[in-house]
Amino acid sequence: MSQLSEQSCEACSADAPKATREQIEAFRRDIPDWQLIERDGIMQLERVFTFRNFKQALAFTNQVGDIAEEAGHHPALLTEWGKVTVTWWSHAIKSLHKNDFILAARTDEVAESNVRAD
Repeated sequence: MSQLSEQSCEACSADAPKATREQIEAFRRDIPDWQLIERDGIMQLERVFTFRNFKQALAFTNQVGDIAEEAGHHPALLTEWGKVTVTWWSHAIKSLHKNDFILAARTDEVAESNVRAD
């Protein structure tokens, strides 16, 4: 378990601070497989997870949905046969917040637990 995944998410409103470059660099050390992308001018974290079939991909999607709902912070999830694309960003600030990195780390843990369960 990464130190980042153990941190608490905080409520994020439109005036919440965006993650700074220094914070982004530090947070990414815990989530090296995530890509920083810019879509429609909004910085986002994205990672593609692969599975043996649709059933496993769907189960993973539901597990990520559970951690998102628990945190009150929701990603974009694209579920396809054998893969799930997860994209985190903070809608309220139209950028990245510490919460996005925390939930990305938790998403990695869900993926790791699925690999161990196979």
